[in-house]
Amino acid sequence: MNDLMMNNLAGLLVITSYFVVIARQARTASWLYACQSFVLVLLFVVIADHYDASDLYLWSMTAFISKVVLLPTILYIQLGKMRDAAAEKPVFHPALIAVFVAVISLTCLYIIQPVALPMVATLKPVLAVSLAHFFIGLLCIITQRNILKQLFGYCLMENGSSLMLALVAHRAPHLLEIGITIDAIFAVIVMVILARLIFRRLNTLDVKQLTVLKG
Repeated sequence: MNDLMMNNLAGLLVITSYFVVIARQARTASWLYACQSFVLVLLFVVIADHYDASDLYLWSMTAFISKVVLLPTILYIQLGKMRDAAAEKPVFHPALIAVFVAVISLTCLYIIQPVALPMVATLKPVLAVSLAHFFIGLLCIITQRNILKQLFGYCLMENGSSLMLALVAHRAPHLLEIGITIDAIFAVIVMVILARLIFRRLNTLDVKQLTVLKG
């Protein structure tokens, strides 16, 4: 039963990631990212129950505070102060993005099949989703003109790495997850600061306008 629940939650993780990618406004993406992270927290809880890994319950609490509450709130408040309608125009149609996400997910599932790890023998779809999130995050970065939306690509990559770590190293100390979370929070804060500096100086969030470097 746990295997089925984990695989279903992994599928929901991909769906929520897709909505993060296609969201036009950064504020909308921040709430969708909170929903995506909440699904990740549920996965942590089910994995903890499946493997009887008590440390993962602590991981899930840390992830809930940082990924579901803290980071989305920071992003919602800070990114809401910056708006560039021209940069919000999508580069690709959402239907095409859906095709890209599906191809990435199926490709990762195919790549994962030869992996012979007894601990994840029945959870290869979840492992495939954790790998796919790196490429979905990359997709978010390269298909967005808005530099604020590109920031969420990094967040999706980080969620994917956290899921993979929970699967293959679920008995790792809670301190490890805290370290990863702190790194992610500081990385996001730095990227938000850089985005604000760019917007204040150039009054644009469109990467197509950031083509000239001046010494």
